[in-house]
Amino acid sequence: MAKVSEIFEKLNALAPVEGKLGFDNVGLLVGSWEDEVSRVLVALDITAQVIEEAKSMGAELIVSHHPMFFELKSVTDSDTTGARVLALARAGMSAICMHTNLDRALGGVNDALAETLGLEDTETFGEEAVGRVGYVPEQSLRDFMASVKAALNADGLRFVDAGRPVNRVAVLGGAGGGNLAEAFEAGADTYVTADVKHHQFIDARELGVNLIDAGHFSTENVVVPRLAELLENELPGLEVTVSRVHSQPERFF
Repeated sequence: MAKVSEIFEKLNALAPVEGKLGFDNVGLLVGSWEDEVSRVLVALDITAQVIEEAKSMGAELIVSHHPMFFELKSVTDSDTTGARVLALARAGMSAICMHTNLDRALGGVNDALAETLGLEDTETFGEEAVGRVGYVPEQSLRDFMASVKAALNADGLRFVDAGRPVNRVAVLGGAGGGNLAEAFEAGADTYVTADVKHHQFIDARELGVNLIDAGHFSTENVVVPRLAELLENELPGLEVTVSRVHSQPERFF
């Protein structure tokens, strides 16, 4: 057993909330600091299905990467966000969300993504030092994409082939299309991210950078097992489970 506040302290040591970006909303978003917790469910998002999963296992706390909300003006069951908050409150469950602070943290989302894809000699890139850039053995883009798809368990990839072999790779989990120029300035021949827009694919082709959109869920969910492992190691009295119902929501036809 541990209090919500004790669990938050362990997470905050990894990814201090002070490291979040200005628009973000992180920390304890639903619940009470003093509530006792014996079971924790860890997921990328707190969806209706994840809440039901937590209820079925008797969890008192859900830890997620994505915030449940950024701004709330009301909490009603007339919209999906309000319905989720009400479901948590009615079940007596708390929610801790660690978002851009976890993206930036050493050992957070982007370190997990870089390691999952086999990058070595990594360093940060970008004005906010969120992304990571490093090296993989030189290989064709096709071979690299096959390894990316398998490593991230992604349903599919969108990409631009700039006609270059893959060697210096930049990664940024989640919506990182806007950081393409920073990845290019960091010397990347290949950039792996998600939520890439039409004009960003065009920009990548004109810059000569291989661009891979591996999906928002797939590029960030790599951190979820790490959060579970952290809590298991730091608070051995807790029963910590990674969500089995939450998966990449989009599919490719």
